[in-house]
Amino acid sequence: MRIRFPHVSELPLLQDIERAAGQRFHDIGMPEIAEDEPLPLDELARYRRDGRAWVAVDAAGTPVGYLIADLVDGNFHVEQVSVHPGSARRGVGRSLLEHLAGHARSRQVPALTLTTFADVPWNAAYYTRCGFRILAESMLTPGLREIREREAAHGLDRWPRVCMRREL
Repeated sequence: MRIRFPHVSELPLLQDIERAAGQRFHDIGMPEIAEDEPLPLDELARYRRDGRAWVAVDAAGTPVGYLIADLVDGNFHVEQVSVHPGSARRGVGRSLLEHLAGHARSRQVPALTLTTFADVPWNAAYYTRCGFRILAESMLTPGLREIREREAAHGLDRWPRVCMRREL
């Protein structure tokens, strides 16, 4: 597996990957999450243009997973990481996270952060295995608080959410 920046022509594939990965939420009674639309192409293009989007590609060079990140309070914040179900459980997500960690270290960024569902097995528990820890509410930075407010306004707080951080 190779990780690289996505080509402009691949941005619709990133949306397809996210839609396919989201279908798992139907199985656990979260259809609203499964049916939530991925980021629009212009936003994905902005991440690509800003050098904050990566794809994991298979042997044929086709994207099977992707990660986009923001810079929030001096740390890289994982905005989205999705892996196509046909490539799940093969280390694709972990490889994307490790790639971001290497990118962050090379820029002397001290940590990675993310927000996720607390009780979804492939969310908080998975990220804990990848070296993230749950942050207490009192430890949230202003930027993380703002992200959580946006998520709540979008209706994501219908299910328990947590902020997580991985020191680099």
